[in-house]
Amino acid sequence: MTREITYIEAVAEAIDEEMDRDDDVILFGEDVEDFGGNFGETAGLHEKYDDDRVRNTPLAEIGIAGMALGAAVGGIRPVAELQFADFAATAGDEIFNQIPKQPYVSGGSLEVPLTIFAPSGAGIGAGAQHSQSVHSWLGNVPGWVVVTATTPYDAKGLLKSAIRDDNPVFYLPHKALVETQGEVPDEEYTLPLGEAVVEEEGEDVTVVATQVMFHRAKEAAADLDVNVELINPRTFAPLDTETIAESVEKTGRLVVVDETVERYGTQSHIANEIVENHFFSFDAPPKTIGVKDVPIPVSPTLETEVIPGTERIKAGIESVF
Repeated sequence: MTREITYIEAVAEAIDEEMDRDDDVILFGEDVEDFGGNFGETAGLHEKYDDDRVRNTPLAEIGIAGMALGAAVGGIRPVAELQFADFAATAGDEIFNQIPKQPYVSGGSLEVPLTIFAPSGAGIGAGAQHSQSVHSWLGNVPGWVVVTATTPYDAKGLLKSAIRDDNPVFYLPHKALVETQGEVPDEEYTLPLGEAVVEEEGEDVTVVATQVMFHRAKEAAADLDVNVELINPRTFAPLDTETIAESVEKTGRLVVVDETVERYGTQSHIANEIVENHFFSFDAPPKTIGVKDVPIPVSPTLETEVIPGTERIKAGIESVF
């Protein structure tokens, strides 16, 4: 049996179910107690689990990340919330230089089973410092598992897996999807990290996209007279290149749409992985589509201009024929 809930309700259920299942799971961050998180994802958890397991923190992201690292190596399984993914930069030393490296520099003697929860992406007019998609930053640092969520089904199943994983996981829901409705099973489920999914099968062109870009790519495909195979990577690190390559071997064409900046963006990395290892599968050069090389504007009109829209994705798909 399934039921329809919103993306953010799926996130809230995942955290609640994992805290209920495992007493070692704790939650902390800015305004996770009575305020319930920026989007309602932690509503009711403080009342249910009390101060011992749900706590507000000061506005100090590097302290939040450092506390998560200390708790994780000490045997607890923390979920640490940053209000915006952009604040990974504020917590920079812990995020980029400490957390992902501890299993390596300890010779494998330390596990770091923590989850950083950080809403990402544009679309709500939040401006240059609160609208970035940062999975390209994190994917460039070995040691992180980097997860994004596209649907309520993904949001719940991937977050539950992230919390159970013994590696540090950066979980990036998208702010513009929080009210998206979708089917979610009534029963317990998780989704594997590191596995992409073919959401729609096609024969003419492979389109790889996630989060808001997935939904726009789906709209674009519906308006075109070509048969699109639509792949949702779910996890950027590790990246499931095998599923993408199998699709390109069938279609001979690849378009990668992503909400990172085109310059050094995730879309280029994905295309390169497939071209370098499966060059002779291609009937045409691949196409990458991403955010223009400018900071995200606060003006809704200008924000729309720099983020890939349906028309731009349609043009990108048509360009590989």
